[in-house]
Amino acid sequence: MNILDKIIIDKKREVILKKSIIPITQLEASIFFEKKTISLSKSLKNSTSGIIAEHKRRSPSKAEINYSFTVEEVVKGYEEAGACGISVLTDGKYFGGSLDDLLLARATVNVPLLRKEFIVDEYQILEAKAHGADLILLIAAVLTREEIKSLSEFAKSLNLEVLLEVHNQEELEKSIMPTLDMIGVNNRNLKTFEVSLDFSKQLAAQIPDDFVKVSESGISSIEAITELKPYGYKGFLIGENFMKTDNAGKAAKEFISKI
Repeated sequence: MNILDKIIIDKKREVILKKSIIPITQLEASIFFEKKTISLSKSLKNSTSGIIAEHKRRSPSKAEINYSFTVEEVVKGYEEAGACGISVLTDGKYFGGSLDDLLLARATVNVPLLRKEFIVDEYQILEAKAHGADLILLIAAVLTREEIKSLSEFAKSLNLEVLLEVHNQEELEKSIMPTLDMIGVNNRNLKTFEVSLDFSKQLAAQIPDDFVKVSESGISSIEAITELKPYGYKGFLIGENFMKTDNAGKAAKEFISKI
């Protein structure tokens, strides 16, 4: 069993527990159900940098990245740096995140917020909406085509955008459907954690132009972005590269100013 399989087993258990204590009606009572969401896909189309900066304390491949700063400090720094959007990890066990992180980020910034999570149930999409997210992530590796369809349709019914993450041609082919806004290619193999920009390059031509193309993981230099832009990529998700520094916002600002 690989790490991804373990995460999904834990996640399904977690959702069952949460459903037993927090009813859907409580989530739907959140003020965010009335608020207009901010479009990341539009922001990326109109941006010269396309940076989606991530708040990530740790990961399975890197035990600890950064626990030194508050969410507010990090996301405010990202907004001031000119990030198009901010990705907030909400998984606790493997990434040290929480839904409170998303809520605090929403209270702090006015840029599109992605709930970065292993979504397996509509309940998690309601949570995302209730805590101020503008879009959700769906990971093709852990979902069937039918699940991607029903979850993306549910997200759209809540006016949330959908970023679908793929890692190979098979995942891409099973996933393409009109209820997606962005397709992200993860340059990290979630089963082996090997990283290569070749994944983004190889899949670029297979992604229809109806979707905004996003490259995720392993982007640590301006050269990587310059390399990927000719392939039609508009968005670049960067987490560890900023978070591992003494000042994530400052690192993001310096990086974005060079693009």
